[in-house]
Amino acid sequence: MSKGFASQGDLAEKQETFSELAPGVYALTAEGDPNSGIVVGDDSVLVIDARATPRMAGDLVRRVRAVTDKPIRHVLLTHYHAVRVLGVAGYPDRVNVIASDVARAMIVERGQQDMDSEIQRFPRLFRGREEIPGLTWPTLTFHGEMTLWLGSREVRIIHAGRGHTAGDTIAWLPKEKVLFSGDLVEYGATPYCGDAHFQDWPATLDRLEALGPAALVPGRGEALTTPDRIREGLEGTRAFLRDLYAIAREGVAAGQDLKTVYTRAMTEMRPKYGHWVIFEHCMPFDVSRAYDEAKGIDTPRIWTAERDIEMWRALEG
Repeated sequence: MSKGFASQGDLAEKQETFSELAPGVYALTAEGDPNSGIVVGDDSVLVIDARATPRMAGDLVRRVRAVTDKPIRHVLLTHYHAVRVLGVAGYPDRVNVIASDVARAMIVERGQQDMDSEIQRFPRLFRGREEIPGLTWPTLTFHGEMTLWLGSREVRIIHAGRGHTAGDTIAWLPKEKVLFSGDLVEYGATPYCGDAHFQDWPATLDRLEALGPAALVPGRGEALTTPDRIREGLEGTRAFLRDLYAIAREGVAAGQDLKTVYTRAMTEMRPKYGHWVIFEHCMPFDVSRAYDEAKGIDTPRIWTAERDIEMWRALEG
């Protein structure tokens, strides 16, 4: 293959930033790697997104222990992707694992294939992958919305709508006005759209914006703590989706094949978005899904390790 596959060549460690967004509310970010959140309640801690492996979860636990000795009782999975969920076994306390009912259904349907695919795509992000005991299964699922009370601290957990996946969940702290968006919003990082719903995603972003967050933690990129940065994160994500899906829709209408649409998308989108993290990695997957949706395939086809390589060779070989 003429271009290195996905992120297999990205082996440089990233600098982590651990920031407090409100009293007892923290974001762990790392130069475009997947973000996690920590919410300290009266008697316990909520972690938002578990990280990719138990070993990497241990790094996050050490961050928690630097600010509180309260037990970690809940871990929220914003969606089903392996890089977010497979670290659950690394938490020392007995945890309740929360996910939307749709996210759990996606683990049933495609969790193993996604695990195999993501480990192949992101070797650096799966440090200690030999310690993963298997798929992560939620112990608590909800439909639509639930409220988690950490003593007096309220966390609204909302299945926001289809977007990055069909099961995307956000965590919203209404008193503090802090929003953890998962991969529904990215900042300075290319949205991964391999499981996306392009036509639904903008309306889902509208629902997030309507909450009026004072701080927003995207799935990747730095925590956004000013109105301008929050607007930039939302608008940047919207623009990427709009631009890519327009190219796919026009290509399908013209009877073009996937390779032709991909070539146009890379030519037109690289000047605007090529500096974003994982652009070269995401675009073959993103264009493939946009092309399928433009052809009327509503449910994203399952990515397997074999399909990943076959697609990459067809578009980049």
